[in-house]
Amino acid sequence: MSGIYIHIPFCKQACHYCNFHFSTTRHEQDAMVAMLQREIELRADYLADRHLHSIYLGGGTPSLLKEEEINALFATIYRLFSVDEHAEITLEANPDDLTVAKLNELRRTPINRLSVGIQSFFNEDLIFMNRAHNAQEAEVCIARARDAGFASFTIDLIYGSPTTTDERWRHNLHRAFALEIPHISCYCLTVEPRTALDHFVRQGKVSPVDEEQSARQFELMLQEMQDHGYEQYEISNFARQGQYAKHNTAYWQGKPYLGIGPSAHSYDGISRQWTVANNARYIREMQRADTHMPRGLYTREEIDPVTKYNEYIMTGLRTKWGVDLRQIPKKYVDYFQQEAARHLRAGMMEINEGHYRLTAAGRLIADRLTIDLFYDGT
Repeated sequence: MSGIYIHIPFCKQACHYCNFHFSTTRHEQDAMVAMLQREIELRADYLADRHLHSIYLGGGTPSLLKEEEINALFATIYRLFSVDEHAEITLEANPDDLTVAKLNELRRTPINRLSVGIQSFFNEDLIFMNRAHNAQEAEVCIARARDAGFASFTIDLIYGSPTTTDERWRHNLHRAFALEIPHISCYCLTVEPRTALDHFVRQGKVSPVDEEQSARQFELMLQEMQDHGYEQYEISNFARQGQYAKHNTAYWQGKPYLGIGPSAHSYDGISRQWTVANNARYIREMQRADTHMPRGLYTREEIDPVTKYNEYIMTGLRTKWGVDLRQIPKKYVDYFQQEAARHLRAGMMEINEGHYRLTAAGRLIADRLTIDLFYDGT
C-alpha cells in the first residue's frame, strides 16, 4: 500500500519557530487547489501501487480550506486511486479553525482523523510562539471535535520553550491525558535558520534553547507517558492502545508515498523528488503543464546504496521496531555491528529478537548516536 501527502501552503500568521513552506497571502488559494488537482492527475503513475492506505493534508494550515476545496481534492484522488476502506485520512488543523460549523463541514468530507496543533495549554507559551489560537480554544476544540463525531485524532505539543517551565510542561501533558487524547506528538523547540525565532536569538531578544531544560523535560515526558499508558513508538510520538499514525509510520518504514504541492517530497523506493517551494511559480508553471509535471518545478535524486543504508538507520532507530539486520545489505552488517557494540556496552542500545533498538538512555542522544552508525562510504 502507498500514501499521498498534499501540502497546503497557507497560514493565517507565521509561528516564530516554523520553517515549513507557507504564505500568509491567500488570494491564490482557489488557483492553488486547482493546480494541486492537476498535479495529482499528472503524477498518478508515480506510485506503482495505486492502492492507498493513507492520505495526509499537511501544511501550512489545511483547515483554512473550504469544504468544497477539500472535496474537490478527494474527488480527484478517488477517481485515480483505489482508497482502502480503512484508510487513515488526516487533516492538520489549528484550534481556532475548529468551530462547530467548520467541524460539521469536515464531517462532510472523507477526513476521518484530525491532527491538531495545540502546542500548549498556556497563553504565555502560545504568545511566545506567535500561535493564532489561545489557551481556551486549545481546550474546547477537542470536545467540539468529539461532539462532531471525530474519534481519531492527534495533538502536537512543544517543550523546551523559555516560557515552558517543568511544571507547565507537566500540566500540558496531564491536560492531554485528562482529555483522553489517543495519540500525542511532542517536539522539542528548535531554532531553525531564517525563522523569526532565529532572528530573535541572534538579536539577543530571546535566550537560546536551554539544552539541559530540554533534556529534563524529555525525560519527564517519557516517565509521564509511561505512567499514563502511552507507548513511545517513535522518538516524538506516543499512542494509546496501538493507535499509531499509519501515514507517518509508513515514512519511517520506508514505504512509497506521493507528495503533492509546493515543497512536497515524494519517495518511490528508488529516488526522492521534491517540488519547488514557491507558490506563484508552482501555479504559473502548472497552469502551462500539458501531459507531464514541468521539469523545472522539481528536483529528483537517485538514492545510492550508502544513502539508503544511512536513511534506514536514521529512521529505524527512531522507532520501537529498531534496525533489523535482515533489512541491511550484507556488506554493511559487519560495519553496523562493530559500531553498535560500544553503544550496547554503554546501555544506549539493546537487541530484542534480532532488532537493534535504543534504550531510554539512548533516546536522549538519538541524533548523535545515529550519526555514529552512519556509513561514510570509505
